[in-house]
Amino acid sequence: MKIFAPDYYGNFSCIADKCRHSCCIGWEIDVDPKTAEYYKSIPGGFGKKLRENIDFSPEGGSFRLCENDRCPFLNDRNLCEIYINLGEEALSQICDDHPRFRNFYDSRTEIGLGLCCEEAARIILEKESRTEIVEIGKDEEDPYPSEDEDVFFETRERVFAALQNREKAIAERISDAFAIFGAVSPETDYGKWAENCLALERLDESWTKVLEGIIKNPAPPEIKDENAAEQLLCYFIFRHFCPEYPKISLAFSVLCFYMTEKAAEQVGLNEAARLWSSEIEYSDENKDLILRIIFDEEVL
Repeated sequence: MKIFAPDYYGNFSCIADKCRHSCCIGWEIDVDPKTAEYYKSIPGGFGKKLRENIDFSPEGGSFRLCENDRCPFLNDRNLCEIYINLGEEALSQICDDHPRFRNFYDSRTEIGLGLCCEEAARIILEKESRTEIVEIGKDEEDPYPSEDEDVFFETRERVFAALQNREKAIAERISDAFAIFGAVSPETDYGKWAENCLALERLDESWTKVLEGIIKNPAPPEIKDENAAEQLLCYFIFRHFCPEYPKISLAFSVLCFYMTEKAAEQVGLNEAARLWSSEIEYSDENKDLILRIIFDEEVL
């Protein structure tokens, strides 16, 4: 099976202690079964510390977070003690993988970088050339795509082409993308969607303040950087556009884009993207609730 990724994928490497929003703080950190068994075997004082700070379970386990939800192995310089003592290969799968995400199709796997990581957000939003989806690897099996899957990828290419048409303004490009489905781009009620997001589970108090600010000023945002806006749109399409409900997933992707641009009025685009991704994309429950609202309102 072939593996595809955006062409910026290989540019990423963790910036570790230079990161202002460490993924080792504020997140539940699971330990996969294989790694959990390995940690049980580590001798000496560090092995003892490992076992004392993991809640083991049949599924592997999870780290016992410290004050302010810090990983117990994040030292006072914001560096990982597991990495320091045992090497990169000793990291749990989630630690090694973050901020990558994967989408699985019958004939291929796609892998991308999530905007919840500030370094990934920088790489994506500062990219100047058009983003392309490229083959980066291959597993042993190489199944042929179904006819339906061929149609899906061809349709997504058309959506990408519409959104990357730099002869038009962003709003026109979005309209062209919806026109592919014989639909009109829905209006975004920023105040209402901010209220919807306030009703969801939230991780970061700064996100609450951003949403409250949008409610106070729900006017449409001014798109200040169309190149960054293009990259943001293509990111959301790559991550969320799906064959089961293409029009709805397009609407969701565009909503993600506009709400991020609106939040950027207060905190800047990179931070707005990180907050939206952390609060919505990395919560299946929050994402599903927003999709359900879009379905129920029959916006298309």
